[in-house]
Amino acid sequence: MTKKLDLVLINPSSRTQVYQSLGTKLTAIENPVWAGLMATYCRHAGLSVEVIDAEASELIPTEVAERVEDLDPVLTVVVAYGHQPSASTQIMTACGQICDAVKQESSQRKVLLVGGHVAALPERTLEEEQADYVATGEGLTTLVALVKALRTSRPALAQVPGLCYRDGGQVRRTSESPLVANLDEAMPGVAWDLLPMERYRAHNWHCLGGQDRQPYAALYTTLGCPYHCSFCCIQAPFKEGEKAAGLRESVNSYRFWSPDRVIEQIDTLVNRYGVRNIKIADEMFVLNKRHVLAICDKIIERNYDLNIWAYTRVDTIKDGMLDKMRRAGFTWLAVGIESGADRVRNEVDKGFAQEDIYRVIAEIRAAGIHVIGNYIFGLPEDDRASMQSTLDLARELNCEFANFYSAMAYPGSPLYTLAARQGVALPQTWTGYSQHSRDCLPLPTRHLPAREVLRFRDEAFSTYYRDPSYLQMVDRTFGPETVKQINAMTAYQLERDLLSGRLEVPDTLLPPEAPPATWQPVTESLQLIQR
Repeated sequence: MTKKLDLVLINPSSRTQVYQSLGTKLTAIENPVWAGLMATYCRHAGLSVEVIDAEASELIPTEVAERVEDLDPVLTVVVAYGHQPSASTQIMTACGQICDAVKQESSQRKVLLVGGHVAALPERTLEEEQADYVATGEGLTTLVALVKALRTSRPALAQVPGLCYRDGGQVRRTSESPLVANLDEAMPGVAWDLLPMERYRAHNWHCLGGQDRQPYAALYTTLGCPYHCSFCCIQAPFKEGEKAAGLRESVNSYRFWSPDRVIEQIDTLVNRYGVRNIKIADEMFVLNKRHVLAICDKIIERNYDLNIWAYTRVDTIKDGMLDKMRRAGFTWLAVGIESGADRVRNEVDKGFAQEDIYRVIAEIRAAGIHVIGNYIFGLPEDDRASMQSTLDLARELNCEFANFYSAMAYPGSPLYTLAARQGVALPQTWTGYSQHSRDCLPLPTRHLPAREVLRFRDEAFSTYYRDPSYLQMVDRTFGPETVKQINAMTAYQLERDLLSGRLEVPDTLLPPEAPPATWQPVTESLQLIQR
């Protein structure tokens, strides 16, 4: 007799909700990194696993529910992660729709929600969604323990670490689930064989110049981030495990896969799936020089022709890194510049000098690496003048691409704690936390209402990408066909309920308040890396 499947992991489809019409052609279709890692971890623990990537396979919730019914797993897991940490909240609407559809198909099917947003708001998630269980941490040890419990006649849910569940009319929360310490052994990589690899594609900007956007893949080489940017929610799924490990709340964990494990992943992608376009999805890849250069050396040894991008900060690039990264195939670096005003950057733990921004961007480009500059409008100290200085800085730097964001109070971030404590209006739907959704609702600042922040952001996008000096640079760098692509991109018009009047929100401001005590300087968490 064939043993029943242990669990199925579901990556929900949310592109049209999160990106509107941009999701059709411009955005990436990215493999669900966390679902793939969870599949590997569970396999290594002896469980049988399947993955349903509804995003890549373009499945609506009822179709996902039908597939789950066919697979008939012991546990159905909806994975609330996305392209970057904040996407966990953005896709919660889609996650809820999957839960509803699965329960409508079979009310007795056991459903678990896991992800960054879920870990930030476990009790609320359990109350709001049609799920039986919620993982309160990163979820890996919880998955294995929960499946084993459900295979017994009387599941001892109280013994499953990192779990939130209903017990009669009460919501129960179990002991903290520890972080997975040995990534190399317990979770050596993504379960690529369970994913529809032929369906993934790179972002439009990743392949400016005419490269094919497929095949494409994203992977992690580290987990977590040692920094404490107030707008970031990256550590939300790790905080419980950090507590279980005895770390102070002010210390962020930062774990590595060895360069040998990383190159094994890249070998598989290149040699089995023909992947050339790769995203290093680490929140902060360019940080530990030894780690970065060891990975680069192994890629260079193999003479792979890759098109890689990764995240960095202005203050983390060390001497000797850039040239080797370019030789290894790093063609883009996404740089968190955030603001053109020192006082605004300082408040959100981006305390580098303006001259350092110019110097580092010039060094990256001199190494032959393109820059995608990341900017945020609407940080707490922003006013009209400081937002204009950010746009002016972006136009002066004239990076090959730029992301313009409006500040959001993502669950799990210090800004969310601040906004919730002060009673600031937050999005009424989870899609409202998306930068590109119709119901997008950013934070107000201490000087500007949310409406003005969003209007400035959208106008800044058009100003930057229609600037003749930018288009001339694109023509010189990538050619006239890429200029046509940029012009086609700017022809897309986002619908904004906040700006059209369909979304009624009082024009309130963020009250003045000192940063919470948990916003610690980064030096404390960097000590963890050195150990």
